[in-house]
Amino acid sequence: MRFKETPLKGAYIVELEPIRDERGFFARSFCQKEFSEHGLNSEIVQCNISSNKRKGTIRGMHYQESPHEEIKIVTCIKGSIYDVIIDLRPDSPTYCKWFASELSATDFKMLYVPKGFAHGFQTLEDDSIVFYQMSELYHPECARGVRWDDPAFKIDWATSVRVISDKDKHYPDFTGGIA
Repeated sequence: MRFKETPLKGAYIVELEPIRDERGFFARSFCQKEFSEHGLNSEIVQCNISSNKRKGTIRGMHYQESPHEEIKIVTCIKGSIYDVIIDLRPDSPTYCKWFASELSATDFKMLYVPKGFAHGFQTLEDDSIVFYQMSELYHPECARGVRWDDPAFKIDWATSVRVISDKDKHYPDFTGGIA
């Protein structure tokens, strides 16, 4: 695997190193030792799948607050997505900055999302499926979010929004750091 740090400290794009032959390819998609060697948390306790019917669907921007902050490793296993993270760590030099990367089922890139970041995505194709590995169990009492179009972040989304939940659409304006 190749680890490339994004402009947001602690967030990484992880690329596969496929071994190809006439059958296709084989590649390691997670290795606790390699993640640890890059200083990344490698304790995975839960995996989730998100299936999305329509292009333009937005899910996010979500995070869990303390004491259940989480790390996510996100990949797209069908279709493609515009994956977005926001640094919500008040003591970070990139506080309130966002980063996006296209992830697709043809490149199998992954985005490593550190604690203290909000995460969301927009589908770029119909029938896109996203796979998450999580470092923390889901704690609904700690689940939070910021609005996809909050003026504090000015995210430049890839395409028009066609589907979004009422919950994600109505988060209040962002007013500061997270707990």
